[in-house]
Amino acid sequence: MKIMKKIALFALAVTILACCFSSCGSKGITLDELKNAGELVIATSPDFPPFESLDGDGNVFGIEIDILNAICEDLGVKLKIEQMDFESVLPGVESGKFNVGVSGISVTPKREKNTLFTKPYCYAAQAIVVKAGSSITCKADLTGKKVSVQTSTTAEEFCMNNGYDVLSFTANNDAQSALLQGKVDAWVIDDLTAADMVAAYNAEHPGELVILGDAMTTEPYAFALAFGSEDVVAEMNKTIDRMLKDGSIAKIFEKYNAPFTAPDAQ
Repeated sequence: MKIMKKIALFALAVTILACCFSSCGSKGITLDELKNAGELVIATSPDFPPFESLDGDGNVFGIEIDILNAICEDLGVKLKIEQMDFESVLPGVESGKFNVGVSGISVTPKREKNTLFTKPYCYAAQAIVVKAGSSITCKADLTGKKVSVQTSTTAEEFCMNNGYDVLSFTANNDAQSALLQGKVDAWVIDDLTAADMVAAYNAEHPGELVILGDAMTTEPYAFALAFGSEDVVAEMNKTIDRMLKDGSIAKIFEKYNAPFTAPDAQ
């Protein structure tokens, strides 16, 4: 009897622990909870044009904001934007503090271990930016050179994993400044943001920065959510599918003068 009682108590303890781990491991939000809350809370670092930028009044705008507004309209909720450094975006989503993480987030096997992703809405590449007259003309020329990147990005991960001498910065503006000040030989950043930031800088300093034609990598962009948000992801995917098929996402990219590569084009 004592043995049977101990076995029963052990089984109960295992069940309780399993429930605890299950509830602790799921930080997401269900579709019903989201609709009851009436808002989709996103985390973003608005220093990533044309995906997210700040206007003169401090409001966030950009490609992803337009897409998310369309998603919120289909969901029947409002969009609430929380601003932070990029390195805080995914941890905030994974902990359940925010519903969705955005800022040109690339889908990678490493990230998929801790985060749910919607379907990709576009593809982008990691661009290499140098100063005019640089001896670096292609990816192969970066061997033994120092590069600047933004912290917690796939650019940082790729460069570190492939043996480059990396200098990381919280903001892309600082990574750009490191190149301009000669602290690094090249700056690695997502191609669409590179095009936007380089064009803005070169407008006042003609021809000073150059984007190489040889890209580092090609990556899918999607929105990140916590595990437990599977039904929300399914609904978001419906809107993304519709917007890809009817050309709405392509038109948003055109609105921001950004080249668009559809996921099915890869």
